[in-house]
Amino acid sequence: MHCPYDVPAAEVAASARRNGLRLLGINTALGDAQRGDRGLGALPGREREFQATLDQSIAYCLASGASAIHVMAGNVPVTDRQRARAVFAQNLRVAAAKAAVHDLPLLLEALNPRDNPGYFYSTVAEAAALIEELALPNIKLQFDVYHVACGEGDVLKKLERYMPLIGNVQIAAVPSRAEPDEGEIAYPAVFAALDALGYPGWVGCEYRPRGDPAEGLRWTRTLGVTL
Repeated sequence: MHCPYDVPAAEVAASARRNGLRLLGINTALGDAQRGDRGLGALPGREREFQATLDQSIAYCLASGASAIHVMAGNVPVTDRQRARAVFAQNLRVAAAKAAVHDLPLLLEALNPRDNPGYFYSTVAEAAALIEELALPNIKLQFDVYHVACGEGDVLKKLERYMPLIGNVQIAAVPSRAEPDEGEIAYPAVFAALDALGYPGWVGCEYRPRGDPAEGLRWTRTLGVTL
């Protein structure tokens, strides 16, 4: 769930129980939309606000049953990227210690620049470099096939290279971001690679349905996937 905070966490937990579902992950709050924040993790001078959003996310996870937090880095001018990286690294150190108390992983995800101009990072390598530098066991990579394909390409080789760091995988069609049974990516090959590489986690369907969401789930039969 991207931005669940307008709905009480207890209601989300009750709905998940009624429907036999598990809530896997949430994002940290985006900040001030009018300022174009798109997250606060890498914004110099906003460290206290970021930690407040992280505390909010932890509390929401505990009450709703969510089991991971995607830390939104935010939009950063190119001229501020070096300073922003240092801020983000320090924010993550503090955040990881807080989350570790509750066995919650933090996820880092680069967003492609076509859809997200100005976002702090746009390549898997940038996110992975932070994870490797911090070397904290509860900071993992969120590998979004859609963002990787739109921003970089070479999806299968990147899965292989970064598999030891990956904590979650997400999918959508490229370039439409609809159900994954159309477009440029051969998802059966992606699923086969995940199996071959021993990926033990979830694959999140972060797509925009072409129409009725239930009808759109026909892709699972077409691609031979069990939900």
